[in-house]
Amino acid sequence: MADQEELTQGFALNTGPLLAGAVMIGIGSLLGLAGLVIAGAALTAATRRYVNSMEVPPGQLARQQLAKARAAASAGPSAWRDGAGQPAVSDQ
Repeated sequence: MADQEELTQGFALNTGPLLAGAVMIGIGSLLGLAGLVIAGAALTAATRRYVNSMEVPPGQLARQQLAKARAAASAGPSAWRDGAGQPAVSDQ
């Protein structure tokens, strides 16, 4: 009879350790989030110091590089049309 009663009760779960584990997971998640915020703040501060120490601001540097790229892109086709793309003649 005792065997039948144990079978009918089904799955018995001790909720104490389960609750303790859930609390620890929550605390660990909060600590991880705090660490992420602290690391992000440190990286942001370092990036700001680096950008402020640059002689040329990043936006102006990007505009200069874009102008160079556009000039190079337009120089290539015009040089080809003007005959600079002719094969070199060898003396040999």
